[in-house]
Amino acid sequence: ICKNTLAVANFLKGHAKVKWVNYAGLPDHADHALIQKYCGGRASGILSFGVKGAGSGLEAGSRFQDALKLVTRLVNIGDAKSLACHPASTTHRQLSPEELARAGVSTDMVRLSIGIEHIDDILADLDQALAAA
Repeated sequence: ICKNTLAVANFLKGHAKVKWVNYAGLPDHADHALIQKYCGGRASGILSFGVKGAGSGLEAGSRFQDALKLVTRLVNIGDAKSLACHPASTTHRQLSPEELARAGVSTDMVRLSIGIEHIDDILADLDQALAAA
């Protein structure tokens, strides 16, 4: 899972439809040194990123999530299968823009919990969903 998640983070980092990636396994993350020291360089299976697309971040995030085929649209984390959640349109949809900001949730944020599927299949699904965003 950690190996797959690092590969996903690196893929997203270089993707034209991604604004930002938050994953402690990446060298530019503020907690990267702690991951190296305490976790043997293996960060978790969870990351978040900002999706770019036509319209608002809310619309792009929703389109991304709706376009996924392999990755399951689910608010859970830590499963053996890959999961995705767009908090601004699901778990946090009742919050105002000010409340979202206080909660640290941007409208373009997507949370991924990466599983054990073959990495090529995960990346292909993410790529086609980003194209739809």
